[in-house]
Amino acid sequence: MSNQEFRVEYDLLGERQVPQEAYYGVHTLRAKENFEISGTTVSCYPNLIIALAAVKQAAAVANAELGLLSPTLRDAIVAACIEIREGHLHEQFVVDVIQGGAGTSTNMNANEVICNRALELMGHKRGEYAHLHPNEHVNLAQSTNDVYPTALRIATFFAIEHLLEAMAQLHAAFDEKALEFAGLLKLGRTQLQDAVPMTLGQEFSTYAVMLEEDMARLREASALIREINLGATAIGTGITAHPDYAQKALEALQRITGIELSTAPNLIEATQDCGAFVQISGMLKRIAVKLSKTCNDLRLLSSGPRAGFGEINLPPMQAGSSIMPGKVNPVIPEVVNQVAFEVFGSDITVTFAAEGGQLQLNAFEPIIAYALFRSFKHLTAACITLADKCVKGITANAGHLRETMERSLALATALNPYIGYKNATSVAAEAHAHGTTIREVVLRRQLMTGAQLDEALRPEALIQPRIYGSLVDLIAAAGAGAEQDAVAK
Repeated sequence: MSNQEFRVEYDLLGERQVPQEAYYGVHTLRAKENFEISGTTVSCYPNLIIALAAVKQAAAVANAELGLLSPTLRDAIVAACIEIREGHLHEQFVVDVIQGGAGTSTNMNANEVICNRALELMGHKRGEYAHLHPNEHVNLAQSTNDVYPTALRIATFFAIEHLLEAMAQLHAAFDEKALEFAGLLKLGRTQLQDAVPMTLGQEFSTYAVMLEEDMARLREASALIREINLGATAIGTGITAHPDYAQKALEALQRITGIELSTAPNLIEATQDCGAFVQISGMLKRIAVKLSKTCNDLRLLSSGPRAGFGEINLPPMQAGSSIMPGKVNPVIPEVVNQVAFEVFGSDITVTFAAEGGQLQLNAFEPIIAYALFRSFKHLTAACITLADKCVKGITANAGHLRETMERSLALATALNPYIGYKNATSVAAEAHAHGTTIREVVLRRQLMTGAQLDEALRPEALIQPRIYGSLVDLIAAAGAGAEQDAVAK
């Protein structure tokens, strides 16, 4: 290669040749070489890049208002940041997201890309830092230790919004199925054993409600993430920043992002505390736990199709076996289960990384970012996939539900208020032993009449609370009369 394909840049360790076409510089080049860890670069996280550009844009605006940055340099930096926020030059963020240095490499990657694009907009060549410098101007009044956490919080806020949209889509799918299945009576189960009647609609409504609850909790947790430490600089004392910088940068950042942000009341505390990320990660784990439980239920309810529960049918998505003809597996719930397992592990990573911070800084926020954004990305995709490729296409086996309901011993529970627990237990035992139904045994023993049984076992009476008084008294009186007749005879 000829020398014309490179430019020479300098840093603390000396000079390096940087590819001429690169918008990043020497700091990024060294980090790219040092951190060949995950193969996942910052470019894979557009929300983080957009957040970094927003922070740099806000800093330039604030410093210009304070007379610390010329309007010409401000305008160039702002224009470059706007381009990046619109999706340009993301491929130039080449540093591995897992990195040492508390995020310094990511911060410098942003500084250099913004600087070199701003230089072009000013009519200069990349690397001509005498006109505009990555550290002196783009990073003015900033430190990695307030830029990176602030950008991480903004990116997390964006990720929360995207996840909430996906969860709302899944919630709507379950809600529609709850309405569709509202009239289908079935058996509920506890500990995988027959319990008491419910409707399939009630069962599906619980999945919708669980999502709704988690969406509410996630919105509450997002309030914590809107508190930032921009203006803290190195450790929270604000060294090298103007006294009014933090407030002006906050106001600019709110305008740019449209997010209602606030500056932490104690910047020294905020610079070292990762508690908000722990709480967000815990919320993602909570969502994953419930999603996985729901998918476990869907796999059980659709098991079979002939030797399992067989109460619902999941839409067939692909052939299920390379050896067993006709087999179709519940692949969509299975993939969501696996996403949940990954989220559980990522939560452990965030926990250890937050705990590992020492004194005035937590150096492990890059792995927190990696773990959080991976969880957000996969959970968001999992919700959409589950809604579109599974829940919307679920059908019910109404005939099978009706048959198992009629043969169930669980109906004995519904008769407790009428014939008593002892009689109900005896009826259930006899029905099970002789392979008959609860109705048949009750009628044979003359514990209730057919009309009384019909009233007691009405579908709507089986799935909600009711007042038993009048019918119970009637049956008790009938039972007492039968006893008197027997004594007289």
